[in-house]
Amino acid sequence: MDFENFYITWYSRVKYFARDYVLSDEEAENIAQDVFLEFYQKREELGFHINLVAYLFTSVKNKCIDYLRRRLMEQEAAVKMQEEFDLSFRMKFDSLEAFNLEGLSEDNIKDIIEKVLDTLPERCREIFVMSKIEGKKQKEIAEELNVSVKTIESQMTIAYKKLREELKNHLPLLLFLLSSWEN
Repeated sequence: MDFENFYITWYSRVKYFARDYVLSDEEAENIAQDVFLEFYQKREELGFHINLVAYLFTSVKNKCIDYLRRRLMEQEAAVKMQEEFDLSFRMKFDSLEAFNLEGLSEDNIKDIIEKVLDTLPERCREIFVMSKIEGKKQKEIAEELNVSVKTIESQMTIAYKKLREELKNHLPLLLFLLSSWEN
């Protein structure tokens, strides 16, 4: 088989065939190039008794299916991410709209935080206070308490979860506190 003549004869047909399905000239060209490269690499393995044109178009069909399947999964992931963003945005909007600042003073905020901190297990509260109020690094806390950094991380995760639960009615306050603690 003369690969060069086969390529010249079939390349544009393969590309246009792929283009009908992937709807992108660039992707159709990539698919055609990939198919011919694989075909060239396998040319000696393919016997003379196979239908080369059928093999060629089956390869193109499979590459198009792979491309479309990948694009579909990407789009589904993007839709899911958008839905999560929209839900989060709606929750923040509703929470901010319902947030009542009347009677909320610095003392009230301290009381709310103290009540929430009191709901934490003793070791968890101690770690949270050392980290967020005293400003110590996780490694420093781990050394001081003679525990692993992983323990500190897991205790902080527990504390944040508990804070979110307890301060759900004060979401704007929680978001403010968490962002200020992160810095």
